[in-house]
Amino acid sequence: MNTSPGLGAMSGRRSLVVLTASLFSLSVNAATLTRDNGAAVGDNQNSQTAGPNGPTLLQDVQLIQKLQRFDRERIPERVVHARGTGAHGEFTVSNDLSDLTKAKVFSAGQVTPMFVRFSAVVHGNHSPETLRDPRGFATKFYTADGNWDLVGNNFPTFFIRDAIKFPDMVHAFKPDPRTNLDDDSRRFDFFSHVPEATRTLTELYSNSGTPASYREMDGNGVHAYKLINAKGEINYVKFHWKSLQGLKNLDPKEVVKVQGQDYSHMTNDLVSHINKGDFPKWDLYVQVLKPQDLSKFDFDPLDATKIWPDVPERKVGQMVLNRNPANVFQETEQVAMAPANLVPGIEPSEDRLLQGRVFSYADTQMYRVGPNALQLPINAPKVAVNNGNQDGAMNSGSSSTGVNYQPSRLMPREEQPAARYSQTELTGSTQQAKIQREQNFKQAGDLYRSFSKKERDDLIESFGGSLATTDDESKHIILSFLYKADPEYGTGVARVAKGDLARVKALAEKLND
Repeated sequence: MNTSPGLGAMSGRRSLVVLTASLFSLSVNAATLTRDNGAAVGDNQNSQTAGPNGPTLLQDVQLIQKLQRFDRERIPERVVHARGTGAHGEFTVSNDLSDLTKAKVFSAGQVTPMFVRFSAVVHGNHSPETLRDPRGFATKFYTADGNWDLVGNNFPTFFIRDAIKFPDMVHAFKPDPRTNLDDDSRRFDFFSHVPEATRTLTELYSNSGTPASYREMDGNGVHAYKLINAKGEINYVKFHWKSLQGLKNLDPKEVVKVQGQDYSHMTNDLVSHINKGDFPKWDLYVQVLKPQDLSKFDFDPLDATKIWPDVPERKVGQMVLNRNPANVFQETEQVAMAPANLVPGIEPSEDRLLQGRVFSYADTQMYRVGPNALQLPINAPKVAVNNGNQDGAMNSGSSSTGVNYQPSRLMPREEQPAARYSQTELTGSTQQAKIQREQNFKQAGDLYRSFSKKERDDLIESFGGSLATTDDESKHIILSFLYKADPEYGTGVARVAKGDLARVKALAEKLND
């Protein structure tokens, strides 16, 4: 009996294979951006939000998947902020904020123990501290309401305004995955598509990108947060740490000299000053806006790429760092900072970058340190923890109750109505769209004009030297951003980067303010 398939069957099978291959090639187009399940991505530039001013939605699977995958790229070193230095201290309130918030950390005369972790951002755990980089300025307050983390940088603004772009930005900053070598052209290829980064790039390529010490730099919460008082009234605030040691940065010549002598100059400086009793201090200030004031600006005040010019600063209190870690790994490396660590009276704003960080940082720490990271001494709150969370690797808890759920009459764990989130009025439909008031270049120009002649010259040489190595189109687009911010700025960098100034001017003419 002949069991070979007939010619017609073979032809049909080949047709099926061809059809399947054809369909497969259509669905897996190399030019189509997809999620890990192969589904096409409709918008990779904007997170889904509840209307133009509402919070980011958890249903945005592209945002969540990008952040989850990004958070798990490295083990055990942090993907960002790997090179860090920590210190213990305390924060003392000098000016009560009870009119703004019910959080006890801001009550009159309150003294709160703290741990602070300073860090580089992009570079690895053993990189020289002279490398150009933003600097992390992360503070953990062990408050009477639980732990509150204010996780920020020395720059008051950030490069992007939407968390969906965070993995892309860091990938662009990191070394080329093929060679493990830094490549400015990759960074500028990315940032030529991100005009809102112009102000923060100006900070980075100024001498602020190479601080002389952690003691001699300011810190910023970067994002807007909400403070809620006992009456339920909401105010938006930005937090700023002002160094009482003054500000000091290294110029390009000093960077070369310092790096040749000490590649850990910032860590050595902080450790040695604390050891000899010369404790560094910072004053904390807040800027305050009422909700109705958010619409009065010609930019979006909840945009993390913006500062709040001309909004008065109100002094709150002072931080003193007075003790070095007893064990760097157990404290500095295992500390788990996350914007999700909030207390009643302090909430995230609708800032799209902050909304993503609230998820991503806590998720990173849960992956990097473990599900029970907050039981470690450096992370444990000074108040009792009482919930039904259980088990997981390295659980050192001592729970002996059989009630691991809530509600329960056998072991009541009561909710506190005063700790409920504030309410935000929402209008419109879900969307994926840019913010409505971008204003990408004005503040970059204001920053450039605030520099001294020497600071401008150093910025132009540093920025132009890096930009000179990138591809021609990206280079001229970046130059047009700088020219739009300030013609002198763009002209100077174009000269160093060997750009075509006429082309730069023509591109700048097409940009919106």
